Amino acid sequence: MKISLVMITKNEENNLRKSLLSVVDLVDEMIVVDSGSTDGTVNIAKDFGAIVEIRNFDSFTNQKNYALSLANNEWVLHLDADEFMSNELKQEIKQTLENTDSDAFYLVRTNYFLGRQMKHAGLAKENRLRLAKKSLSRYTGGLIHEELVVNGKTGYMKNSFKHHPYPTLDNFFSKFDQYTTLGAMKMHERNKKFHITDVVCRPILEFFKRYVFRLGLLDGLEGFVWAVFGMFYVFAKYIKLWQLKNKKI
Repeated sequence: MKISLVMITKNEENNLRKSLLSVVDLVDEMIVVDSGSTDGTVNIAKDFGAIVEIRNFDSFTNQKNYALSLANNEWVLHLDADEFMSNELKQEIKQTLENTDSDAFYLVRTNYFLGRQMKHAGLAKENRLRLAKKSLSRYTGGLIHEELVVNGKTGYMKNSFKHHPYPTLDNFFSKFDQYTTLGAMKMHERNKKFHITDVVCRPILEFFKRYVFRLGLLDGLEGFVWAVFGMFYVFAKYIKLWQLKNKKI
């Protein structure tokens, strides 16, 4: 059963080589849709024989649906450049697809923050729909928080893949501005109203949600930092919403 890999990228040279190397012995085709990288991302993808298309970014949903449309195989594996497949999961995929009546599979994702595997704080192991038949799947959503949906039977894999979205503080802050801006724009499009309590109460609640209620305190210093950053993320997102409402940006 042949598999296509689809991935969207922008300035991912620090992750991309490791990510593609982790799947090169699993997939038969690599599709990379780049949104204007200024580093070596495109060249790395081409070194692996990937089909590379350049497309201006408008939303994660549209970008990923376009990448999906380019796949030539029915089975499609969806990965981000900061995600890496394990040998155990690859073997499980190969064995499972030889004889299955499922149309898609949830894969277990383990999350890392500043190099530490997070077991709490809302970052525990997650089931993510990442392997699906092209003809029965598409992405839905808006600017952010896109979701892969499948019109068919789904199954579950037991083994996991690794997610390293923020290996360093520099990496976190390089994405912070983009994600808070997109989050504010999404709220603005939904005509969400701004209240002063959004920047007074919501950040504090976010900290306690991550650190106390979701037991981030058990993840050591990294759990505390993750909770603090979550607080600042919410604050920045709502301040940007306020700016949009007042046409300040």
